[in-house]
Amino acid sequence: MKRRTLGFILVLVFVVGIFQWEPVGKYLEVFGNPTSAPEEDPFYQKIVQEAKGKEEAPIEPWIDPVWKLTPGYNGIRVNLDETYRVSRNKGGKVQWVTEEIKPRKTLWDFPPTPIYRGNPRKKMVAFMINVAWGNEYIEPILSTLREKQVKATFFFDGSWLKKNPELARTILADGHEVGNHAYTHPQMSRLSRERIIEEISGTNKEIEQVLGITSKYFAPPSGDYDSRVVSEAWKQKMLTVLWTLDTVDWRKPSTEEMVTRIVRKASPGNLILMHPTKPTAEGLKEMIEGIEAKGIRIGTVSQLLSSSRFPLENPDNF
Repeated sequence: MKRRTLGFILVLVFVVGIFQWEPVGKYLEVFGNPTSAPEEDPFYQKIVQEAKGKEEAPIEPWIDPVWKLTPGYNGIRVNLDETYRVSRNKGGKVQWVTEEIKPRKTLWDFPPTPIYRGNPRKKMVAFMINVAWGNEYIEPILSTLREKQVKATFFFDGSWLKKNPELARTILADGHEVGNHAYTHPQMSRLSRERIIEEISGTNKEIEQVLGITSKYFAPPSGDYDSRVVSEAWKQKMLTVLWTLDTVDWRKPSTEEMVTRIVRKASPGNLILMHPTKPTAEGLKEMIEGIEAKGIRIGTVSQLLSSSRFPLENPDNF
């Protein structure tokens, strides 16, 4: 009798444990009604029908005749079962659960080609800050970026990095991205292939030694390049990045004029070029606020050039 009772208790404990296991619990929550399968539930059918008008196919990357290599953009679809599971007890209100669909191709599936912008569907821009000389305005720029909680991509000249390792580490510690801006700020298209390789690899070595990271992007000084430059950067596993919109801050424009022009022209997908100069240091906060007021987020080059839907558009009203 005792053995039978003990056996019954063990079976009971096992059964209770199985039903309390989260994957089983979720399955029973959705499919545990023995009287009907989810597909037969009118609420499930409502989700299926409404989901058809809410899904988007991914956009494949392409080579634009003007903007050159352009990133793709993830599609989006409804996870029907998860949407049904989380919504069935909400009084008829659908809480959409979605997942992104990546394009079939990436930027690396194309021949070496420069990039001038992100995908225009992405409501985001990126700040490219080229650093080759002068430190006076770097800290004020960093201070503004911290205050506004914005991350940028700093492209370092190798010779500058060698002289300013601590300042470079501060930039990295603040969460900013680091790219390659050649070593001696030359006109890259006028160099021999050997010098092109040296300029790019020399700065890569400095970045690795000083910061312990690997750079993914090359920004040619003055935007000067030819096919050899793009190809050699590509061989070093780097994409060549230029800009959509230029502050031209090195010409020392009035801060007000520069900010007004950039905010007015800024649009989704823009790569915005700037340097550590007085106009940028003085106008950066207003520039950030003006761009964000247009409903555009600001991120790093990596974030902008990824196919990710960043930020997700209208997540609460999908």
